[in-house]
Amino acid sequence: MKEHMMSNPKEQLAQWIDAHFDEEVAFLQQVLRVPTDTPPGNNAPHAELVAQLVEAYGWTAEKHAVPAQAVKDYGMESITNLIVRRPYQPGGPTVALNAHGDVVPPGDNWTYPPYGGVIDSGYIYGRAAAVSKCDFATYIFATRALEALGVPLKGGVELHFTYDEEFGGLLGPGWLLEQKLTKPDYVIAAGFSYNIVTAHNACLQLEITVNGKSGHGAMPETGHDALQAATRILNAIYNQLPELKKIKSSIAGIDSPTMLVGRIDGGTNTNVVPGKVVLKMDRRMIPEEDPVAVEAQVRALIEDAVRGQPGITLDIKRLLLSHALRELPGTKKLVDSLQANAQTVIGETIPAQGTPLYADARLYGEHGIPAVLYGAGPRTVPESNAKKADERLLLDDLRKATKIVASTLLDFLA
Repeated sequence: MKEHMMSNPKEQLAQWIDAHFDEEVAFLQQVLRVPTDTPPGNNAPHAELVAQLVEAYGWTAEKHAVPAQAVKDYGMESITNLIVRRPYQPGGPTVALNAHGDVVPPGDNWTYPPYGGVIDSGYIYGRAAAVSKCDFATYIFATRALEALGVPLKGGVELHFTYDEEFGGLLGPGWLLEQKLTKPDYVIAAGFSYNIVTAHNACLQLEITVNGKSGHGAMPETGHDALQAATRILNAIYNQLPELKKIKSSIAGIDSPTMLVGRIDGGTNTNVVPGKVVLKMDRRMIPEEDPVAVEAQVRALIEDAVRGQPGITLDIKRLLLSHALRELPGTKKLVDSLQANAQTVIGETIPAQGTPLYADARLYGEHGIPAVLYGAGPRTVPESNAKKADERLLLDDLRKATKIVASTLLDFLA
């Protein structure tokens, strides 16, 4: 008995995770096998599965279904967000762990079935293997390891499993926070194993509809060419890029703002003057920029490009405005703990830095809650094939991340 008391609790966490690792991998396979393509975003069935799986651990998952009309207006089919609350003794912080279950559709060219959860040469393959159903497993098994220690704990863990990150998170973490269903003290959200993300860019997406008037190709002067006008907008946008390159962020891992047009639809036929063209554009903002000012600048840029063009009208609709994730007081405490535990488990100092991507963890930050991104995944996004064919996760990275997160929970709650 005495020997057991003297052994290092973090070593015991690691031993428990090793002993239950086959079960953790089997759990991940199950959550990978239920599709959550977003769009269309029929994601309630996945939440039902996860709620059922955690019952086996004696846990209850609160099911918070977002009202159907709100989901439909948002462009999705069903969202049920889950909160698993694990309260311990009073007097400590509440640490929330958040992973999202929605995914971009698998697309083509897969060698492995996208929803198979196939294991080959130490990797697990499947859509969301790296982003971010893997962290359903990381966070659940880290929490189980913590509770299996049997040491007194203060505070609590909350597991937040949400389903609309690909649409911006407003009906995921955003909804849970707006409805006052949760107010944790710290958040760790889905990320990768070899770095901690402490800041990320903001993102503005606009849909620009250029309205003209169609006319016969043999008599183009009878129409107002929406594509010709759209070309002026494209040139204005792309001429801005050298200017954006001159703006630099002071945060490691984040460089300059970017802007691109990702989709164009328009015209009716080869021999008809295009009467309508729709552009979808994306403007990434570094954390130092003011999103309100940037949106005003971009709208002015677009409007100025076609001002005075006869018969042309514009309709500019905001599709998304996601704010930046910034460091808050309290972020450092999360980083210090994760880095110290990674040093033990991985044997190296993992960096804490910004990323040009954006995630729904920013929504916790907007509510004043320190949040970082950390979970299971490789050193770089390309290695994981995230959002591409054959998305994969090295199982050893899942094992390491689970140990690091469990040890970090112990630091905060012991």
